[in-house]
Parts: sequence; C-alpha cells; structure tokens
Amino acid sequence: MIEKGQDAIKGNRIYFLDNLRTFMIFLVVLYHAGLVYEYTGIVAFFWIVHDLSTNNLLSIPNFMIIDIFIMPTIFFVSGFLTPLSLKNKKGWAFLKSRFKRLIIPWIFAVMTLMPLYKIIFLYSRKMPQESWTTYFHFNNGIFSQSWLWFLPVLFLFDILYLFFSRVNIKLSKITLKGAVGAVFLIGFVYSFCMDIFKGQGWTKTILIDFQNERLLIYFMIFLLGSLCYKLKIFESKWKNKKLYILIICTAWIPIILYRYLFINSFMRPGNHIFSEMVDALLMWFSFHLSLLCLLYVMINTFRYYLNKQGKISKELNKNSYNVYIIHVIVLGGIALTMLNTAIPSLLKYLILTVSTYAACNLIIYFYRKLIKSKI
Repeated sequence: MIEKGQDAIKGNRIYFLDNLRTFMIFLVVLYHAGLVYEYTGIVAFFWIVHDLSTNNLLSIPNFMIIDIFIMPTIFFVSGFLTPLSLKNKKGWAFLKSRFKRLIIPWIFAVMTLMPLYKIIFLYSRKMPQESWTTYFHFNNGIFSQSWLWFLPVLFLFDILYLFFSRVNIKLSKITLKGAVGAVFLIGFVYSFCMDIFKGQGWTKTILIDFQNERLLIYFMIFLLGSLCYKLKIFESKWKNKKLYILIICTAWIPIILYRYLFINSFMRPGNHIFSEMVDALLMWFSFHLSLLCLLYVMINTFRYYLNKQGKISKELNKNSYNVYIIHVIVLGGIALTMLNTAIPSLLKYLILTVSTYAACNLIIYFYRKLIKSKI
C-alpha cells in the first residue's frame, strides 16, 4: 500500500494524517501567539498576555482563514482514527483508554496549568494576585478551561460514536458525496439559525466548554473522518487531480466573501450590505464552503505530497498531542520576557511562535526520554 499514491501505513499509522495533525498543532501555536499582539484589542481582556506592541497585520480578521479549518481538521483526523481504536478495544475498554488518553491529562491540566494561566495573566498586567480559589477553571471567571476545552469535547464525541456503533447505525452505507453534502447543508442551516436566533457564544461548565455555533459542526466533521475510514477512502489512488487544482484556484472566493461579511457584521453591527437575513445566509454559506474546500485541500496536500516520515517528523508527531496541552503556558512565559522591549511586534510574533513550538517539543521530548521511560 505504499506505491503509486496509496498511503504509507506501518503499524496502523498513516503518515500523512500524523503529519497533518502535527501541522495543525503548529498552526494552533501560530494562532495563539498572534493573539498576544492582536491589533484590535478584542482578546486583550482574557488572553494570557497582551503586549501593547501590536501590529495591524495581527488582528482577528487576519487570523480568520486558519481559524476556519484548524479545529475541524483535528476533529477529522481524530474521527478517522476512532473506528480503529474501537475495533481494537471494545466497549468499556475503549472508553477506559480514551478516558486515560483525554480526561486524565485534562484533569491534570485544569488543576495545574489553568492556575498558572491566571497567575501569568495578572502578572503581565501588573495586577495583584487574587484568592487561590479563583485560580481553578470552575471559579476563575472569564477564562474557564480556555484552550483545554478540546479534550472533554473529543471525549464526548468518542462516547457518542460508541453509542452510534451500539445502536447499529451503519455509517458505511452512506456515500462520501452524500456525507459531504449533509455536512454542508446541516452545518449551514445550523449556523444560520444560531446567528438569526442569537445563540452564538460559549457554554461553560465544570466538565465541558464548547462554542455553541461550532459544536455540531465539529461533531459532523468527526463523523466524516470516521466514515472515510469505513469507506477506505485513503486506500484508493488519486482519481481527480483536476478537482484538487480547481479548488485551490477558486477557494479564495468564498474565503474572501466570508471574511468581508464577517468583518462588516462584527465591526458595523446593524449596518447590513443587503439585509440581516441575506447577509447571514451569504456569510454562513461562504463559511461552510470555505471550510470544506480548505479541509479537502489540506487533507489531499498532505496525502499526496507529505506522506512520509523522517526522524524529525516522527518526533514531532509523537509530541503533538502534549504540545497542544502545554503550549499556552509556555507561550505566556516567553511572551512575558519580551514585554516592554524595543523589539518590533512582528519580530516578537515570529520569535514567540518559533520559540514556543520549539520549547514545547523539547520539553515533551525530554520528558519522554528522561522521565516517562523510567516510570
């Protein structure tokens, strides 16, 4: 299965999916580093460090493109790997392994990293530290779980997938085209209704945080990934390179349209280009079209051009999950050292992104080699 465009698989690892997930984690670091120097100040009231040395290029609208597809891509990869995990470990054994993989690290992180988050947040703004009880995610105000929301949400999706498998819902009977069409249509209607009925925002609880307007979308992308595994989509040759090229050449159209409509809606509330309903229809239509186009391009780019594993990529792939867990705290610590320096903001951004990603990988690497190997 390693010849003529088919996937290189070794020990149940699919190299391009590992590489894709690792790249998405790097983009998460890139995105979060940019929030430190975000120009509009939208995130200044809650992000771990806000440097007053901002830059016009580093603003939420300019990060919108990668925000469209980062988490959906990660959920897609997770969904693809879930059926194999369930096949190897049935029922409670599957849930036990997923609990150990996701919830145990989450418990550790929210009880240690989230207090550190608030300590850095207050220190960077020269604000006094507060009562120790306010440093935990269930009582820390606006922060809640912050970036750690992903872990319990993914565990919830695993539980739902196990339930679907038990009630004998046959995903393999659905065609890929039908599934993609359903993801687009359901997602579009869902987002539009959430917008019109003002259901957007975050739901935050002790156990789980989620973005209201994206939770269902993430779950559908997760199921789309599992369907691709069931249909053995990645075991076939590349049949439609023209479609790949066409999407690369045209995907910028819905992306630009979504960005324009979102900025107008966000920056000029009440001032509609056509009307509130028409603007919302166009905005969410272009968002979901952009999401599927970018997901398609990213998957196939890695599938056919980055389906190899070298020594460096192998280590990065091993580290990626844990890099996600610790990166915000490492990022905050490094950003603190550059506060009130004369370094240009764009150079700070570059330094922060590269140093955070490198430091996180080194921490995880040495943890695995020096500590975990001795346990």
